[in-house]
This record gives sequence, C-alpha cells and structure tokens, in this order.
Amino acid sequence: MTSREIIIRNLNFDGAERIGLAFTGNRYSDFAVAGLGASSTWEGRRWIEGDTEYYDDEWGNIWHRKVGLSAGGEIYKPVLQDWSDLDKLHVPDFGAQERFVEARKKFSAEPERYSLGALPGFVFSICRYLRKMEVYFQDLMLERENVDRLHGLVADVLEEVITGYAAAGADGVFFCEDWGIQDRLLISPNTWREVFRPLNERLCHAAHSRGMHVLMHSCGYNRLILDDLAAAGINCFQFDQPEIYGLEELAQKLRELKVCLYSPVDIQKVMPTGDKELIEDTARRMAELFGGPEGGFIAKNYGDIKGIGVKEEWDEWAYQAFLECAKIKPVFN
Repeated sequence: MTSREIIIRNLNFDGAERIGLAFTGNRYSDFAVAGLGASSTWEGRRWIEGDTEYYDDEWGNIWHRKVGLSAGGEIYKPVLQDWSDLDKLHVPDFGAQERFVEARKKFSAEPERYSLGALPGFVFSICRYLRKMEVYFQDLMLERENVDRLHGLVADVLEEVITGYAAAGADGVFFCEDWGIQDRLLISPNTWREVFRPLNERLCHAAHSRGMHVLMHSCGYNRLILDDLAAAGINCFQFDQPEIYGLEELAQKLRELKVCLYSPVDIQKVMPTGDKELIEDTARRMAELFGGPEGGFIAKNYGDIKGIGVKEEWDEWAYQAFLECAKIKPVFN
C-alpha cells in the first residue's frame, strides 16, 4: 500500500496494513500537508512597544504577546468592537484561486502521500477572536441573531476554502477548534448542539460531497459531544491529550463511532515525564488499542515540544516505538 492508501484505510476502518505516521523533522510521514498561500490583498503589520509585540491578522484583529516569551499571543483588540461593525466586516480572500497554487503543486508532486489541506480555522475558532472570547460567550446568549449572521459569513468563506482544496487535489481537510478544558466543555452540550452542530454538518458535507475526509484538532475534554461531532461528519480526531479520556474508554468509543484517532503520546501526562519506559510502552499501547486490524490510528509528534518541557530525545523514543508498531525498521539518528 502507498502512504495515501494507508491513511485512507485508517480513516475508513478498511483494513489498513499498518498504523499511519505523521512525523516532522525529516522523519516518516504519510502526509503531504499544505496551507493557504499568501494573500494578494492583505499584508500583515507587526510593531513593538516596550516589551510587547503587536500584530494583526487577516480579519483585522490586533494581537499582542510578550517579546521573547509566548509564541502566539492573545487578542488585544478584536475587529468587531460593536455589532454595528458587522456590516463593515472585511472578509479575507481565503477562497481566492491563487491561494491554492502552492497546495496544488505540493499535492501533485507527492501523489503517493495523503494530501491534507489546512483550513484557516473553523466557525467557533474564528468567531471567538472576532469579538474576544469572554464577550463572544455572552453573545451566544444575548445576541443570537447577530451571532448567527456572523457564523453564516464565516461558514461561507470556509466553504470556499474547502472547495478550493478539493480543486487542488486534497484528500482531506484539517482544522483546529479547541472545545474543552480539563474536565468539561467550554459551553453546555445543548448550546453546542443547537448553535454549532448545524455548522459542522454543513461544512463536513461540503468536504464529503467533494470526496474529502475531515480531520479535527480539539484540546480538552470533549467527551459529551464526540457522538455529535461524529454524526456531523468528523472522520478523525486529532487529540494531543488522549489520556484525559482514558485510553481504553476512548478507543472503545472511537471504534463504535468509526472515527480515527490522530495523536502523539499524551503531551500532558506522559511525554513530559521523561520516563523512557513509560513513553515507549504508551506508544505501543496506543497502537494496539486504536490501530486494530481494521485501522483507526495515525501516530504523530507534537509540534512544540519545547513549549511543554519535552526533550528531543524523549520525543524520539515515542517515534521509534511507533515505527516498530508500524513494522518499519527503526532509524536511529
């Protein structure tokens, strides 16, 4: 099987001959991943005042971060200061054809790999910044008509992106949308089902109708909406903290739902321990629990090991263990 076939079979629970692999840093990966190209209508701004760096994004939000500390930062000034600004909201040109040129080139150059297009967020993950999160949560209760209008605008542009990736030859699309904290959802499950499930259904259908899978990253404990997300059309969960669910419980649930797990060794409870035996044993256990004879598991590394206090050597232990599980001869650097 080619790498592309391996990933498709894992996602479809269709007899994959091994687990999938998605490791960066000149290591084994079954994926060809591409994001949107640069905009021809927007150029970002960055400036420093004292020990704080400010910058904007394509929606018009202003962000800030401490120089030399945080990598991403937080919202300083959201673009929608007032709902009266909604009619004037500038929608980024995410769907412009020129923004998919590099993705098309990458996908066509690596046809043996699974082609994955990265979305520029999803409805919740974008809108919570446009109003600032604490205000947006109030809006969900107090400004539902305006919220629905905003959600519609954002869903429209995301559907354009999905269409663009399909035309570029993507096999699937990937997005990040954190819904949980350590032990619960950010909002009530009923509110999620009422407001956000229809949006997920719409965008997943846009991908599925064009022959693509949908892969979703979400941090935190999302147990109460896993069934809803699967029913809405999510094919794969990218969880960095699978231990938060309990590996056995999560494996049983995902196998019932026929939803693939795309995950590193847990970045909260396992990787930071620096315990070689624990890290290796956990990798093998994950491959066994989630990657049965039908498929259902894609192993990966975490992209910011420095940020979680993990040494490169510890990360390599997990990688080599996953290679062994995939029956690929380990390569020691």
